[in-house]
Amino acid sequence: MKKFIITLILLLILIPTCYITYRYFTKDDSNPVTPPVDEPISEDLKGKFQDSDLKVDASLATQPLMNSFLTYFMGDEKAKELQKNYTNTDPAYQKLIKKETDLIIVTEPSADELAYAHSANVTFDVTKVVNEGFVFFINKNNPIENLKLENIVDIYSGKTLTWDTYGWDKENIIAYQRPTNSGSQTGMLSLVMQDVKLKEPTTEEMVETMGGIIDIVADYDNNKYGLGYSYYYYASIMYHNPNIKFLGINGVKPSYNTIKDGSYPLMTAYYIVTLKDADSKVQEFKNALLSKEGAQVAKEAGYVPIY
Repeated sequence: MKKFIITLILLLILIPTCYITYRYFTKDDSNPVTPPVDEPISEDLKGKFQDSDLKVDASLATQPLMNSFLTYFMGDEKAKELQKNYTNTDPAYQKLIKKETDLIIVTEPSADELAYAHSANVTFDVTKVVNEGFVFFINKNNPIENLKLENIVDIYSGKTLTWDTYGWDKENIIAYQRPTNSGSQTGMLSLVMQDVKLKEPTTEEMVETMGGIIDIVADYDNNKYGLGYSYYYYASIMYHNPNIKFLGINGVKPSYNTIKDGSYPLMTAYYIVTLKDADSKVQEFKNALLSKEGAQVAKEAGYVPIY
């Protein structure tokens, strides 16, 4: 009886093992379960610009992207040197107009920045480098999950004032804004409001910094009814705060994938901006950033490449 039990146990172990071994060596490889690996990218341009004397700048949300580009194309030492001169969106445009810098990575120029460039008799050359999404966020305890784009416009034009319009409390919506010529405010005007006039914010509703608008909405006790906006990369990676949640727009939540496939409604980008009369060394560096190597660098930094 004891021998029989031992034999039975051995059979129970051996039979599944033999079956698994058989399936492994006879499996159909025509439909592998692992996704295909990206085609390797050459590193022909890595370190090519280490002796360059180019001057660069970036907005707050694109500084990690510029850091990655500089490290790859110029090397660590040069990157650390150039990073000391970063400013932000509007100051970067001002420096470019004054020809104090050669190339910047920023959001699109505002009407004021375009007017200033015109008055200085210079013209921008604006080229998309990575895709991005313009996002709206609320406190994580706010039960609203989605709004239509037209709902956002109604709120920020002053047409809709209270949350009960969308199924929550009958309390005023605190619609926070950013200062004129900040990258976020330029995006708000061009992507969302367009021809609709943005309401004048109260002192309470005006928030100076990108991080500040996230923090104030995240503070549920004091800003339970707040609504803010930013760019996806900044709000999800650079300044992640677990106490906010992104609103779906027209039923689509912002994410890396919905920005990559273009299904998120408020698509935008970050841009390489130079002057039209920039010399060949600036153009050569710009072309490197726009190359497949540049796209891979951007992807590894967490941004959504354009291809």
